[in-house]
Amino acid sequence: MAMRHIAFVILFCAASASRAQIYECVDQNGNKRFTNIAAEAKGCKVLNVGPFPPAPAPVAPVPPSPPSPTARPATKTPPVATPSSFPRVDRELQKQRDNDRRRILETELDNEEKLLVQARKELSEQESVRLGSERNYQRTLDRLEPYQRKVRLHEDNVANLRKEISKIR
Repeated sequence: MAMRHIAFVILFCAASASRAQIYECVDQNGNKRFTNIAAEAKGCKVLNVGPFPPAPAPVAPVPPSPPSPTARPATKTPPVATPSSFPRVDRELQKQRDNDRRRILETELDNEEKLLVQARKELSEQESVRLGSERNYQRTLDRLEPYQRKVRLHEDNVANLRKEISKIR
């Protein structure tokens, strides 16, 4: 399918450059074929592919003008007022929720760090296995790959949990 599109683009470009006719042919199976050869195009539909518009002239970039010394700095837009019907949370309740969230994330972080240590240990055990039984280097790589994936997964989890903990107020 992609080859047909590439062939069409090449034919289209070549034909438009030489102002040749392009024909769209559809066989009994519904397959489309494009050609610019009139002898091969019996019973085919002529495509109207007028000339391409000329390319626009290149425009030189305009350097930004320096700010005038009398110009006022941009002012911040005032914050939008929250509707009175919008639910509000008491500061103490929000602080309690943040503390609960931090505690949960820290527990998850501890668990992930333990799993990471275990995954690294398993990987190092697998790496220390001698090549006596595996003389093919690719087999060794294939055998180690799931252990390496597991280590990367836990490293990513630890990094993401630390990032989430740092966002808590």
